Amino acid sequence: MFTQIKTSKENKEVVTLLTRKLGLGTENVIARMAFTYSLSKDRKLDLNSIKDSSGKEYSKSVLFGEYHDIYLGLVCVHYGLYKTDKDIGRYIKMHVDDGLQLLNDEVNSRSNIDGFDFLSEKITSNLLKITK
Repeated sequence: MFTQIKTSKENKEVVTLLTRKLGLGTENVIARMAFTYSLSKDRKLDLNSIKDSSGKEYSKSVLFGEYHDIYLGLVCVHYGLYKTDKDIGRYIKMHVDDGLQLLNDEVNSRSNIDGFDFLSEKITSNLLKITK
């Protein structure tokens, strides 16, 4: 059962930088965004490619708050797992790490974007996709 994860050493700094640059709340909010952003790419990550666990540590309650069942459900549906699967924590860790890298690359490719503009653009572009 998933109780905590640790990001990669590289992503310990990335989550801090993204938190400062986007100004959307605390580091756990950015990690939560990273997790869902990675899942939204609809890719299945390979457990053999898991990164080190020398970075920022998040407990289940800090990372997902009172909605941890919903976030766990997202992983279960995406991978076809049952909620007690031993690998759920590893998948969550991989998607947090992956999402942090994706967000970092995207935010760094745009010089002056704040968190509100970033989220507004993402919401608008995805709404346009589903209404077409």
